[in-house]
Amino acid sequence: MSNYNNSNQLAVPEAKNAMEQFKMQAASEVGVPLKQGYNGDLTSRQAGSIGGQMVKKMIESYESSLK
Repeated sequence: MSNYNNSNQLAVPEAKNAMEQFKMQAASEVGVPLKQGYNGDLTSRQAGSIGGQMVKKMIESYESSLK
């Protein structure tokens, strides 16, 4: 399939380090033991809670910018 789209890539590659820090911060906030590198030992619930926290923070940031 030549039309495969890897949605796991950043739109702005220069933001990779900042996004990694953001992910680590979100993991810390929800109490998930995230480490640098491979984290395949996390449960789906743990991984989802990190993503959910990141989305929550992004929405809060956007809403604050609307004021």
